[in-house]
Amino acid sequence: MTEAPHTGELALDIRGLTRRFREVTAVDDVTLTIPRGEVFGLVGPDGAGKSSLIRMLATVLAPTSGDALVFGRSVVKEAHAVKPRIGYMSQAFSLYGDLTVRENLDFFAELRGVPRREMAARAERLLEFSGLTEFQKRQAQFLSGGMKQKLALAATLISEPDMLFLDEPTTGVDPVSRREFWRIIAGLHRQGITVFVATPYMDEADRCNEIAFMAQGRIILRDTPTGMKKRVPGRVVEIAVSDYRAAMPVLKRLSYVRSIEVSGEMLRTLVDCEDDGACEGEMRALLSSSGLVVEHVRPTATDLEMAFATLIPSVDLPERDDRAAGPEVPE
Repeated sequence: MTEAPHTGELALDIRGLTRRFREVTAVDDVTLTIPRGEVFGLVGPDGAGKSSLIRMLATVLAPTSGDALVFGRSVVKEAHAVKPRIGYMSQAFSLYGDLTVRENLDFFAELRGVPRREMAARAERLLEFSGLTEFQKRQAQFLSGGMKQKLALAATLISEPDMLFLDEPTTGVDPVSRREFWRIIAGLHRQGITVFVATPYMDEADRCNEIAFMAQGRIILRDTPTGMKKRVPGRVVEIAVSDYRAAMPVLKRLSYVRSIEVSGEMLRTLVDCEDDGACEGEMRALLSSSGLVVEHVRPTATDLEMAFATLIPSVDLPERDDRAAGPEVPE
């Protein structure tokens, strides 16, 4: 994705945002700024607090403490001014299955106060933009998973928001539909719309201008995708071997092997070695002497999966006492 068109204006200014659910602190003192026009990716394991953070930013969930400014307006004190400028797409498909594609768009246009004289033109433009024109008379319940997500995005865009909050929008969608969905996001980015997206897919995170790793309710690291990869200590060696499961304990004997990840039927090994050629030769010899057939041992590029697996465990997270979190704040 191309570099974000920095305008100097902040789309988001998050200030100590916290959300507690009785004994559990879902979002813990998050402070973050995001410039206008950026595609910002939020990555983290299940239970990290990504959805709770997005719901607070979208004014769906009240914070326990802290605040966030969306284009300078407070989500706590000025939610009425924030809502017209944002679009929020949750994980679950929340449109009406018994309505057609076009009927859903018309309904949400009216719900969000789109002037009647503009409804038809906006709907037709979004149908074409999302590739749904030929399906506009089909009931939403009969759409594929990918088309349902594109319809949900189109319904979110009908009010022409300046900022989109997308909560894992492509989970469970086939790879082809995921690529198509991100083609649409790239088009929105070119139009200057700011996108804040939570995703479990590292290939999607790689398409963002910036990403943040989230764990235990906190933002742990923030950088560009390239910058995250450069943070990984050592280098990655790809190993294709006859039995990758049997190869893992063999490789763990080597002092310079920092971690091993499975990628398909190959191993991606993070090594910290002064003599790269000698180490690769030693790995090959050790695997062969253990009765394994080695197809190749070769250096490969670091990717975000390796960065995530390597960097998150290395961060020293202070222990939290969730028992002291206090009661949940009424919404």
